[in-house]
Amino acid sequence: MQTDIVTEVLVLFLIMAAGYYARRRKFIDAAANRAITELILNVTLPLMILVSFTFDFNREMLSTAMKLLMVSFALHVALYLVSGLFFRRHPQETRSVLRFMTIFSNSAFMGYPVLQSLYGKIGIFYASIFGVPFTIALWSLGVMLFTGEKGPQALKKALINPGVLAVAAGLVIFIGSIKLPTPLLKACELVGATTTPLSMIVVGASLADTRLRDLFSGLAIYYGSAVRLLIVPLLVLAVLSLLGIKGMVLGICVVSMAMPAAANTAMFAEKFDGDTQLASRCIFLSTALSLLTIPLVIAILQVALGEKTINLHLW
Repeated sequence: MQTDIVTEVLVLFLIMAAGYYARRRKFIDAAANRAITELILNVTLPLMILVSFTFDFNREMLSTAMKLLMVSFALHVALYLVSGLFFRRHPQETRSVLRFMTIFSNSAFMGYPVLQSLYGKIGIFYASIFGVPFTIALWSLGVMLFTGEKGPQALKKALINPGVLAVAAGLVIFIGSIKLPTPLLKACELVGATTTPLSMIVVGASLADTRLRDLFSGLAIYYGSAVRLLIVPLLVLAVLSLLGIKGMVLGICVVSMAMPAAANTAMFAEKFDGDTQLASRCIFLSTALSLLTIPLVIAILQVALGEKTINLHLW
């Protein structure tokens, strides 16, 4: 398997272990874990999003970017609707977590490094475009999954938040080719870069209240992981191929959707009083299994593309 992918996953596990250790030794308590979650969702994650828009693009890339934007919007809305069918027999609290992990993959923290290793710098460019609908859906549909709120008022509350505001500001910077002052950009980059380690610490700390043997217990987390890691990306591959979408747009979408459960799964469960332990177990298991499933999905994608669009050195 490609060293880059293995390394990325192992690094995430080690940071999760640090969070687990800190909580077990009582360096972090429940209140601190919630405070770190608020810090991530309201400060570090929005800045990471903002920084992702500070890159140059040419007109030739614009058409592909716009197509990717529309496809990403459609995929996230479709997954929101379809995910209810996968888990309709589960209790509401469990269903919310499983639906969330089905819709939202770890397309940034793990997806960006994987796409960069496959496509180079341009992979990050398009991954950032793919992430715009992800962010909007995360703060609207994702919030609705846990709160159950619907209607104009719920949508307004979901859209007026740091994550979506960061996307809006980023689009202004992106479209206007605005150059941020170097000190400001550097500060945003440094703070935004803490999102990944802090997120994994939150996940690890959330697991500390669960016995190690319980991390792998329960059919729900295996079913949810199978849907997240195999069913969703292969379904996306099949549907987009039938619609005539191919090339890099297809590759970015499928690889992004092949990532394990987003770290936001645990953070949103924590923030909105969902089943945080279940969410953390889903992240842990799906991340572990992704060591096997990501190379498999990419191999199938390469066959579907029928060309050497992807430099596959994963086994």
